[in-house]
Amino acid sequence: YTILSKVHSDRNVYPSAGVLFVHVLEREYFKGEFPPYPKPGEVSNDPITFNTNLMGYPDRPGWLRYIQRTPYSDGVLYGSPTVENVGKPTIIEITAYNRRTFETARHNLIINIMSAEDFPLPYQAEFFIRNMNVEEMLASEVLGDFLGAVKNVWQPERLNAINITSALDRGGRVPLPINDMKEGVYVMVGADVPFSSCLREVENPQNQLRCSQEMEPVITCDKKFRTQFHIDWCKISLV
Repeated sequence: YTILSKVHSDRNVYPSAGVLFVHVLEREYFKGEFPPYPKPGEVSNDPITFNTNLMGYPDRPGWLRYIQRTPYSDGVLYGSPTVENVGKPTIIEITAYNRRTFETARHNLIINIMSAEDFPLPYQAEFFIRNMNVEEMLASEVLGDFLGAVKNVWQPERLNAINITSALDRGGRVPLPINDMKEGVYVMVGADVPFSSCLREVENPQNQLRCSQEMEPVITCDKKFRTQFHIDWCKISLV
């Protein structure tokens, strides 16, 4: 028998170079492609996985990462588009696989990278957040909350998320499946004003000593983050 492959319409997106790009592959969006088409009110929950690659190549461009935790969760493409690709459409082929019926649906995501007039922002800080996995951090409301907290302690005119990296991509260990342990994520942000005194507190001798002894440094503005984000201040990087 023949496995049908449906082709979806192309979708264009216009991210800026040097600014975090996030595109969610929604299972709901692709579910309608696979028969039997559910009747109104019926719930179908087939396992769906995605394959993503640069058109004509086996993998994605180097700046673009992809994560899908399970076949029952959405997939997410994310990364920081590079200046070299400004003005050249980057075509990503997306193939959705229905793991129950073995059918596929395809569509193209056309990434048109724009140049950002204020790129790069002159001051960049990278935070390590211990209590998050990368796909949780990529959720717009969570990322918005984090940027709000950073804005509060830094007070810039302009602030952008530049990139997000799972600790696993930096050689971190897969956490044990106990107590809801998280992998941890690095979040790079850029701003247009020098680092605030709070962000520099980790550089004082007492805190450097505490970090060298694997003790928590004393950071006055940590309370602005603590309710939601557990930051490892010893790992903050100011560029």
